[in-house]
This record gives sequence, C-alpha cells and structure tokens, in this order.
Amino acid sequence: MPRTIRFDRRLEELHFENDSRKYRDVDGYVFHESELAQFKAVDLKNALQSAATLYEVDEVDAFVVEGDIDEFDDEWSPPGPVQIAIKKGTLLVQIHVVTKAEEFNEETLPDVYRSILAPYLARRKARLHDIEMTVDYHTAPYVWRIDIECSLRNRLASDLYEVGSDAIVLLEAAESGQLTRETTLELLRAGRSDVLIGQPEGSWLDVKSAHYDLDTQHGKLAIAQAVARFANAEHGGIVVVGMRGKKVPSGELIHSSCPVPIDGRTLRRYQSALENHLYPPPDLLDIEEFPDGRGQGIVFIHIPPQPEELKPFLVHGAVVDGRIEGAFISIVRRRGEGSIPITAPAIHSTLAAGRALLRRGQLPKDPQN
Repeated sequence: MPRTIRFDRRLEELHFENDSRKYRDVDGYVFHESELAQFKAVDLKNALQSAATLYEVDEVDAFVVEGDIDEFDDEWSPPGPVQIAIKKGTLLVQIHVVTKAEEFNEETLPDVYRSILAPYLARRKARLHDIEMTVDYHTAPYVWRIDIECSLRNRLASDLYEVGSDAIVLLEAAESGQLTRETTLELLRAGRSDVLIGQPEGSWLDVKSAHYDLDTQHGKLAIAQAVARFANAEHGGIVVVGMRGKKVPSGELIHSSCPVPIDGRTLRRYQSALENHLYPPPDLLDIEEFPDGRGQGIVFIHIPPQPEELKPFLVHGAVVDGRIEGAFISIVRRRGEGSIPITAPAIHSTLAAGRALLRRGQLPKDPQN
C-alpha cells in the first residue's frame, strides 16, 4: 500500500499527493492544519524518522500553521502552538502553553498540568511524555512545552493535532476560568472542581449541594427533571452534585465544594432513577464520580446536545398539589438558570408533524404561510 507521505532522500523533501515540502531553515517542515488529514500518523512518523536519519539528528519538527489556507505559505507563514515531531524515534505532539501566573513555582506547576491532562489524554489514547519550561524569563509570562505521545493505530496526523489543540484549550480554561461545557467536563474528570468556584450557574451548568433523595419518588422525579431540562435544551448541560450555589443580584454563583458520600452503588442508583423516569434515554449520557479517597466526592451528569428527533424528553410522573401522580408526564427545558415548561402548542405541533409523516409521508403545511 503506498504511503500517504514519504521522505525523498535524493531531493531531501517530504512528498505527499501532488505536493512536496522542503525543510525550512531552523524551523523544520511546515504544514497547514488542513493538510494533516491527508497523512496517516504512522506514515508521517516514518517520513520524519527518515529525515532524522539522513541528517543524523535526534529530532525533526513538523510545525503546523493555523488560519486561512489561501494565505498559507510554507516558507513564511508563522506556525501555531501545536507541532508534531519525531524525537529519538518517538512521534510526539508538542504544545506550547503560556501561563500568566504571578506566583511562579517551577516545581509544582508541572504537577498541576499533569493532573489536568492525565484523564483527558487517557480517553484520547495518549499520555504525557514530558513537560518543561522553554526559557526561564524569571517573570511572567512563562512558556511551557508539553510533549504528548499518542497511539498511532488507525489515526491521521489531523487526529494528533486535535489532541494537542484540545489540550491547550483545556489548560487555558483551567487558568482563566473561561469555561465551556466541554472543558468543564474535562476539569471535573481531572478532579479540578475547584475551578468552578466563582462561576455562574446558567444555561448549561447546574449544581446541587446534596444527593437527590433516590429513596423517594420526589427525588427520582427531581433528578429526571434536572436531566430532561438539559436534554430538551439546545446545548445540553452538566449537573454537578457536591457543590453549593449562592444567590447574588445577578443570579447564582457556585460558592463552594461540599463533597457528598460515594459508594459502590451511587452511580447505579442514579442510572436506575433515570432509566425508570426519563424517556427516551438521552444519547451518550455520562454519569461519573470523582471520589476524594475518604468515601466522599462529587457526582456529575453530562448531557450532550441531543438530536432534535429525540425531543421532547419526557419525565414519567409529576408532582400535583404536593402529591406524586405516576400517570402524569412532565416536559421541561433549561432557560438561563431556571427551567420552563414546554407549551401545549409546541407539544401538539410535534405530535401533529409526526403523525403527518406516518400517514402521508410529509409535514403539514404551516397555516401562517
């Protein structure tokens, strides 16, 4: 099978499809990020290793340029913070992270980075290879180079680039506090729930200071409704159990951590409550825990954005005049820090559209048009 990229020893060039790339003085080889989808990771490794052997060096770098492909020039375009390199026979993703920490501690910061990255990298079939400060300026900002070793099996070079890019986003979010649903999930998995303190609850984040009372129907309905709110919303969300919110004039902020008891049955009880009271089951729903080693910790439920064809998500049962009515259903979705019921007209239009498709193979005409 022909290689997707190879090193031509005679011309001293990397060749791929109908293009080639010369070694750029000082920098190495330079690619645009869109080109990486053409190369198998293992082919890129072999090509760079061939160059390293010819030049009798331990390391050869492949820098990556981001931005508009029409403005890309492999001789002049400045590379971005992610590069791929062969180093002593190992293909590595190398990222550069700038920290603005006023109190710099060269001994402890690498451990912080390791703790944040380890669970993320494990899920991406990768591991942290090395981390070091590039230049000691003695004052902020400080630049760290982090080497990541990825599994190359059935991967493109673009997959490796994505691992590095997402790692940078995760570390920058941890320092700045500018969180997204995705980075928040990774930080929770890394045991860094402290980063959430001071953040607002909102359209994709909800915290609860104690477990839902899953011994009662009220508690089971409450967790089902909490998940349904995010499942019916546009962007999904995360429910965190083990953190306390505090009301402020602008809304509600996450105030502190308050770990909850965790045992071998905790996750299964949450799963059972949702399986029995929420329909349909949300796609790719995650229920996870991060124990603190003392029988306590946090539980978090991640609800990715759901396909529109699965909505609305229904909760079996409702509280009517303070009583549980098992024959009822409730439909709610998240808006800001609260929730709103899905209206009767919206429910009716969804049902009418589905029936029209079943009966006539087409949607009913909008009477307004």
